[in-house]
Order: sequence, then structure tokens, then C-alpha cells
Amino acid sequence: MEFGSIERELYIDASPEIVFDVISSPEHIREWWNGAETELSPTSGSVSYVAWGRGTAEEDVQPLTVVEADRPRSFSFRWVYEGEPEATATNSLLVTFELIPRGDGTLLKLVETGFREKGWEIAVLEEAYADHSRGWDIFVPAIGAYVTRLVSTP
Repeated sequence: MEFGSIERELYIDASPEIVFDVISSPEHIREWWNGAETELSPTSGSVSYVAWGRGTAEEDVQPLTVVEADRPRSFSFRWVYEGEPEATATNSLLVTFELIPRGDGTLLKLVETGFREKGWEIAVLEEAYADHSRGWDIFVPAIGAYVTRLVSTP
């Protein structure tokens, strides 16, 4: 297996503006990303974190740096650079959401890269890649389901 990138696509029956807000705003992120807490600002260069399980034995806090916020076209961030002062191309993973207008909706394309560049031992690389792959299999559809609920609520 190559472990180069994880790619997912989903058509969402909502405008790119709405989808952009859902993937880049803390109050929406919490709803589709398994209760994730964050204070990120959808502004290029902003630095924040994403956290799950605060105060529990399973607590996981990851630093996050917004790389690009081009409303309503794309949103990308670097994360998983624990122990480093800032994210670079060789110490972090890059997640990119591309939002393409399609009819009355949006084709969301997610790509996560940087697994090989991290320099992990093969067992760590394989587990991280599999874990993120499983995660996006859950969370990309969750984005679509959440947007559907959001736009259908009066």
C-alpha cells in the first residue's frame, strides 16, 4: 500500500457557502466531527487545536493551523504535529476540502496527505493511515447528514 493520500467525495444538497461554514466553524465542526472542540478561525494562518474527550483518559488534543480559507471554494489545515512549535510539510498532515458547485448543491472533495512525509516507522504509518481512513469514512458522510439537517430545519 502506498499511504500517499486519503481521498473522499460527497455530493451535498446545499450551497458551497453553507458547506464552507459547516467545515470551518467551531459550532458546526462539533456537530459532525464526533463532538470535537476547537476555537479555530477560518482565516489563513490562524493557529488553534482540535480536541476530543477533554478531561477523560481518552483525551486527544491536536494542534491545527489553517493553511487556506477561500470561502466558498476551499478550506485546508495542517494538523498532527505534536511536539513541534509549528506545522510544516514534513511534520504534519494536510487536510484539504475543495467545494465545487454542482447544480443546486456542492461536490465536497476531501484529500488528506503527508503520511509518508512524517517519517513514521512503518507500523505507526500503517496504523495512522488506517485510523484516518476509517475516520473520514465516518466524518465525511456526517458532514453531509449534518448539512441536510441544518438546511431542512426552519
